Amino acid sequence: MGKGPGLYADIGKKARDLLYKDYQSDHKFTVTTYTSTGVALTSTGIKKGELFLADVSGQLKNKNITTDIKVDTNSNLLTTITVDEPAPGLKTIFSFKVPDQRSGKVELQYQHEYAGVSTSLGLTANPIVNFSGVVGSNVVALGTDLSFDTATGNLTKYNAGLSYTNADLIASLTVNDKGDTLTASYYHTVKPLTSTAVGAELTRSFSSNENTLTIGTQHALDPLTTVKARLNNYGKVSALIQHEWRPKSLFTISGEVDTKAIEKSAKIGLALALKP
Repeated sequence: MGKGPGLYADIGKKARDLLYKDYQSDHKFTVTTYTSTGVALTSTGIKKGELFLADVSGQLKNKNITTDIKVDTNSNLLTTITVDEPAPGLKTIFSFKVPDQRSGKVELQYQHEYAGVSTSLGLTANPIVNFSGVVGSNVVALGTDLSFDTATGNLTKYNAGLSYTNADLIASLTVNDKGDTLTASYYHTVKPLTSTAVGAELTRSFSSNENTLTIGTQHALDPLTTVKARLNNYGKVSALIQHEWRPKSLFTISGEVDTKAIEKSAKIGLALALKP
């Protein structure tokens, strides 16, 4: 277990990663290279049905400053500058997108042994202010996540969460969508040597009176190959296998079948990430 409660985004993250990370129905190809000056260049292509999307990004690290620049298919230029540890426990993030003149944002993150705070402010005349904070320890943490629109004077988002962590179990409870959605999640490490774990997430929507239950598991067949599977109460079953065929280079194939509409074709996703 890490030191301190972490940030609000960490509440329930282990279960979300187990149940949703790396599952996809698209075809994705990523290549990363490094220049002689240490700049990392990454090219990504994604095929979504008949639509093809691509972007090129570069990353330069200089001491505790990381600069990321990304250009996408629509000629948008996104720049993110991260300053890590200008003071103990503090991280500063500045980002903006060209040509969107209202996209500028500055974010501060601070992590302490008993608290974690993240706040961001849009660089506009009437910005949206985001604040999230967590208090507690690496065992029990209680947090909230808020957004305030200074133009209207309204709270546009207010969420709350609680998490409990011990050596092999993480449980969390969050209230989202202004109190309309209640989510409980559970993550349990069964066998650390083979990265075997199980997890579940139950979401209750009060406005639609619907419950969604998703359960999943993962297991490492060997140090380079991991398999995952999940299913939900709507009859959708998914599985994936991921293989690290060379250091930091991953090949992932995933599929999803709707058992209540078995006549439909299965959704197949492929992802290839190449790094030197």
